[in-house]
Order: sequence, then C-alpha cells, then structure tokens
Amino acid sequence: MSTAQRTSLIFGGARSGKSAFAEQLASRLSEGKQEVLYLATAKAGDVEMQERIAHHRARRPAHWGTLEQSLALGATIMEHSRADNIILVDCLTVWLSNLLFSVKTDFPEIGHISPPPQFATQRQALLDALVQAPGQIILVSNEVGMGIVPMGAVSRWFVDEAGRLNQSVAAIADHVIWVAAGLPLYLKGKPC
Repeated sequence: MSTAQRTSLIFGGARSGKSAFAEQLASRLSEGKQEVLYLATAKAGDVEMQERIAHHRARRPAHWGTLEQSLALGATIMEHSRADNIILVDCLTVWLSNLLFSVKTDFPEIGHISPPPQFATQRQALLDALVQAPGQIILVSNEVGMGIVPMGAVSRWFVDEAGRLNQSVAAIADHVIWVAAGLPLYLKGKPC
C-alpha cells in the first residue's frame, strides 16, 4: 500500500464480520514486518462489554500492541502513528457514543439534542488526524442507519451523527469496504 493509499474504513452491521476483516487486513498489510497498534475505544462498563472486549482480545495476535482511548482519538492517532506502523481503530461508533455521553445530561425524549462541548472539537481532531498521520490507519465503524428510525431524540441524534461521521471518514479514506456476512464489498479503492 503506498503512502497515498493508507486509510481504510471498514463498516457494516452488528456481527457482520467487520472487525475480523479489519484484523485480517492489518495482518496482511503488516506482513509481520510492521507493528500493529490496536486502538480500542470501548470501556468495560458492564459484564456484556467485558465479554465483548475479551472476545476481541482473544482473536488478535499476541504481538500486537493495544491501547485504549475512549475520547481523544485524533490526538492518540497523531501521537502513535508512524510511517512504519498500522493503527487499527475499533470502533468509531463506540467512540461516538463515548463522546455523546461524556457529560452527564438528561437528554429530552423529544426535541433538539445539544452535543457536549468537546464533541465538535474531538470529531474534527479525528478527521484532521486521518489526513495528517504518517502511518496506515484502518477504522472499523457500524452502519446504524439502515433500520427503523428510532423514536427517541437521543437515538435519532446518534444514528444521524454516526451516518455523518461515516460519510466524513469515507470522504477522506482511500479504501471504503462494506462487510456483510463476513464478505467484503469494496465501495472505494481497489482491493488491498
């Protein structure tokens, strides 16, 4: 993969195989010669999330580095990205949720949702990092907007912002890959 083609967005529905595909891509691109840093955005807040995190950890190669970052994703990418490494971010929608709920707020059931003050800053820092970081970056995200429109205002806001974030990242990315039933469909860029 050339320097000009170094950012990949892999997205799909829940349990579509997107994370496994991203991990396989990182292994293939590194060819054992480049360091892979797994940048996890999830927090182990309950038993279910602890189990999900354990499942992901068990599937990854032991020699990969792992770093957890739930909010300052752009700054962390800039700090750790090098021309000779690969950063795999899993996942953008969990990160978006972390941002939305980073400040204790009673969200209205109906009406306008105001995101926390750091939302716009952190989102822009991520997009800037994707343009400026020197290393290869693989990002995993969920497609959450293909189902029924949620009833609650905060759920609709999340679906809208996830769609906007995916669009913004896809515009920057060299490769955009949709994964369904474990199978990749390249929407942008040649198969890598």
